[in-house]
Amino acid sequence: MFKRDVQELKKLVLRNIRQQGLETPLLQKRLIEAWPIVAGEVIARYTTDVRIYNQTLHVRLSIPALRADLSMRRQEYVRRLNEYVGNQVIADIQFR
Repeated sequence: MFKRDVQELKKLVLRNIRQQGLETPLLQKRLIEAWPIVAGEVIARYTTDVRIYNQTLHVRLSIPALRADLSMRRQEYVRRLNEYVGNQVIADIQFR
């Protein structure tokens, strides 16, 4: 009889993604796409650009008052975004 090494497809795909070095970019993309969901419709409406650089999410906003308000709650957003993605992707947020 043949001995088969049966593995789940999900595990094989994840292992291949890690080996290719694509896990971090995929998690970053998911986190950027999660910003409107986590922040909410109103904040997303005034967001003009979202990028990640050196584990910091850079969010450009069109209203200065909103920047000041969100800056005070940035650690809450860091926690919620990382929880949404399911991994520690960012360490801080800067609002510009």
